[in-house]
Amino acid sequence: MFGTLDVSTSALVAYRTQLDVIAGNVAMKDVTRNDAGDPAPYRRRVALLSAGDPARGKDAPGVHVTSIMEDPAPFELRWDPGHPDAIKAGKEKGYVRVSNVDEHTEMVNAMVVARAYEANITVAEAAKRMAGTALALLA
Repeated sequence: MFGTLDVSTSALVAYRTQLDVIAGNVAMKDVTRNDAGDPAPYRRRVALLSAGDPARGKDAPGVHVTSIMEDPAPFELRWDPGHPDAIKAGKEKGYVRVSNVDEHTEMVNAMVVARAYEANITVAEAAKRMAGTALALLA
């Protein structure tokens, strides 16, 4: 029973991290400058999941976030010659490099992760109920 709860808990932690990354992507999609103030759009991030739960041992069942990677997809160009970060010369003059975050993709990903989160909560609650019933039968 505790194995079931451990697996569900590891999934809940991983999915919460994924939702945090998705929320960050949506919040930062319109950013066109980096921390130093240079024109550099925000690059979408993706949480990568792997099997296993290193917190409980090398071969423990579960899932964990391996890393949070930047999406290498190219930035899009948006025509906005009045924007302060518009390209000043060349064939892309007047265009602004914008983030590679697509809010529709992020919303779909958020819905998928939220459903998986809910499914793991249901598994944990079912395991808890079964343990309670087993204890009631023993008492």
